[in-house]
Amino acid sequence: MVHPPDLVSCLLRTQGSRVLNSCRSLQKVKQIHASVVVDGQELSLVLASKLISFYVQFDDFRSAVSVLKALKEPNTFLWNSVIKAHVNSGLVDSGVFVYKLMRKKGVPCDGYTFPILSKLVLLIECGVSFAEMIHCVAMQMGFESDVYFCNTMIEAYVKSGYSGNALKLFNEMPYRDLVSWTSMISGFAYEGNSNLAFGLFNEMRKEVEPNEVTMIVMLQTCSTMVEGRQLHGYVIRFGSLIDQSLKNSILKMYADFGSEDDSELLFDETARRDVVSWNIMTYLYSSKGKIMKMADYLSRMRREVQPRIETLTVLIAGLGQCRYPSQGRQIHCLALKTGLFDDILMTTLLEMYAKSGDLENSSKLFREVSHRNYSTWDAIISGWTENGHFQKALELFQQMVAVGVQPRTENMRTLVVACMHLGALRLGKSIHGYFLRNFFSISDEGAQSLETSIMNMYVRCGDICSARICFDNMLVKDLVTWSSMIEGLGTHGLGSEALEFFHQMKAGGVEPNSVTFLSLLSACSHSGLLYKGCEALNSMKWEFGFEPDLDSRIWGALLASARVHEDHKVGQYAAQKLLELESDNAGYYTLYSNVQASLERWNDVEEVRSAMKDMNLMRHPGWSCLEVEGTFHGFVSGDRSHQQMDEIHAIIDCLSEMH
Repeated sequence: MVHPPDLVSCLLRTQGSRVLNSCRSLQKVKQIHASVVVDGQELSLVLASKLISFYVQFDDFRSAVSVLKALKEPNTFLWNSVIKAHVNSGLVDSGVFVYKLMRKKGVPCDGYTFPILSKLVLLIECGVSFAEMIHCVAMQMGFESDVYFCNTMIEAYVKSGYSGNALKLFNEMPYRDLVSWTSMISGFAYEGNSNLAFGLFNEMRKEVEPNEVTMIVMLQTCSTMVEGRQLHGYVIRFGSLIDQSLKNSILKMYADFGSEDDSELLFDETARRDVVSWNIMTYLYSSKGKIMKMADYLSRMRREVQPRIETLTVLIAGLGQCRYPSQGRQIHCLALKTGLFDDILMTTLLEMYAKSGDLENSSKLFREVSHRNYSTWDAIISGWTENGHFQKALELFQQMVAVGVQPRTENMRTLVVACMHLGALRLGKSIHGYFLRNFFSISDEGAQSLETSIMNMYVRCGDICSARICFDNMLVKDLVTWSSMIEGLGTHGLGSEALEFFHQMKAGGVEPNSVTFLSLLSACSHSGLLYKGCEALNSMKWEFGFEPDLDSRIWGALLASARVHEDHKVGQYAAQKLLELESDNAGYYTLYSNVQASLERWNDVEEVRSAMKDMNLMRHPGWSCLEVEGTFHGFVSGDRSHQQMDEIHAIIDCLSEMH
């Protein structure tokens, strides 16, 4: 039945709320709203509240805001409800817009506004400026003593990485409850500052007693087993604290430190073990490569609780760390049989196969992932890079960018490594440009490590001048950065400059380590600076207390020298020492085999090759790569398949004659 317009207007004026209550669709609500607007009626607060409630229910936030704009008299409650609806739906930018519109229209804030806004702040990435604005307005309006608001602001500052702001607010609070203390402690824990976290925890105990949440945060803060044991003892003394989540946190703490005995003791003492408890124990043994123990716990687990996707994910992650692909395949089969599969599990499987060198299965899983996020792309790119397929890694990176997935410092560092091995200077410079545009102002550890990798890329690609410019422009220079630059200068025969950098490093208060001295000694060796090298060696021993360490590189050089001089006795001794240090390095076995072959000791050659076969060590042929006008050309030892091979060899012969 269709009502005439004048009858609709009459109904809305007399019983608008009741008419709205009968609506069951967004279209009907919009028709009633439109009738009110066309009729020229002034929205009553009751009718406006109903309209906003329906619009929020149907996720039509734009219409809800239009109702607010139409109100003649400002109503804080309705504005709060619309902002809260945006917060609950995760619509951060729209929520900020509504708040700014509220301020522009002169609608006053009340005691409910700021807690809602502080939750909005938590959703904003790097939203410290907005948080400071909200904080300032709240202080002006007398909310400095509102514990709930202050606690939420502390959490917002902490999650934005501004623990200094959080601590200032914490110290200014006239009254601090348990949430205040726990939020501030979690801030220090988030930064990895266990000393400040434990100091604040001890202060807290003078005012309030911690609860389970506080203890879980503290357990995550532990940097040593001693600290973890102390917290465990505290929990035992106050037995009322112990619940299942806290027990699992203690169990995880012991597992993270690799303590099997403590983990098993606590696990066996736990009467009611949930799936999280079992996941921790299975991951402990899978990550340590103890397959029988892992299988035992998985079997026992299946008798008590049903494994979940998280169980299989942590198992595969642990097996991936130890590179046990055969056991990983068994877990993969279990996942297929039980139907416990999602994109996170597939990404973890992909990473496990890639780390084990099984790029075929890794690529197959990559193609099957329905929603490829950053983690998926990073896993497959890292896998190809770690297995020496640098050109394929670069192709995948370009595909990742093409589909709109933004690179981060982690996979950009992987890409820089690929450029370094390929000698892809042009692409390396492009990555450097991207870094300067997007990450240069960021001072976190990832950005710093990426910058050092870019500097090393320039060194390896032969552009020492760009490497020095990169070094000079770095905001933070740590020991790794200095040592890398000294090594790079030495590689390019600039021993005097390497010594100068070494003295600058010491003057800047950065203390060298054994790696720094090895780089410096290598630089002196390449430049013929014998006297300066001896000075450095003496400084290493007497000034800094480092004893010269004969590592694999030194024994490798000695073994190569023994081959040249046909000194079987020295070669045998050097090879023994070398293989003790790196028993899984196929290159050293090959070098030793060549030494024996040059002495015509064929039985020894056969023994070395048999040992390589037993250990499944493969000799990789030598290869090189050139970048010509953005295209990469690869060359493998003994391969003549390149279409311009004859011309290449002709030029090489010509150069040889000139030399």
